Amino acid sequence: MYKSGMIRAMVFVVVLGFGAVAAGQGSVRTMHHATGTFEVTMKPQPLSDVAAKSGIMRMSIDKVIHGGLEATTKGEFLASGSPDGSGGYVAMETVTGTLDGKAGTFVLQHTATMNQKVPTLSITVVPGSGTGELVGLSGTFTIVIEGGKHSYVFDYSL
Repeated sequence: MYKSGMIRAMVFVVVLGFGAVAAGQGSVRTMHHATGTFEVTMKPQPLSDVAAKSGIMRMSIDKVIHGGLEATTKGEFLASGSPDGSGGYVAMETVTGTLDGKAGTFVLQHTATMNQKVPTLSITVVPGSGTGELVGLSGTFTIVIEGGKHSYVFDYSL
């Protein structure tokens, strides 16, 4: 079962981000850069009967994002960890709003590990998930926390 310290450690991984620059497939695409702030709410969710016996935790993710990306998100987070500060999580998050004035939706995929409290995090746009004016979107979303405030850097091509 999760200890409250492990939950805090995994949430810490959620809000630390080290993203790689995304490249377009098949052709050179111009990279754009959007920045801003966001608020996040995470709430524990019930697990399936199988997962409940495994020590995995599940949470909902809801964000309100401001700046170059004006949006709301809804998502799911699954995590597992150990007492030494190691663990991992995966999440999928649907983003609905405008990106530099272009409206639509897309999905962000989170993949994170923490090895004895050293985090790595990748948040990327799921290929083909863009709708509306965001069809063809690709990129990486990096989370930054300074002074207790959440901000982001979104490097993308469209």
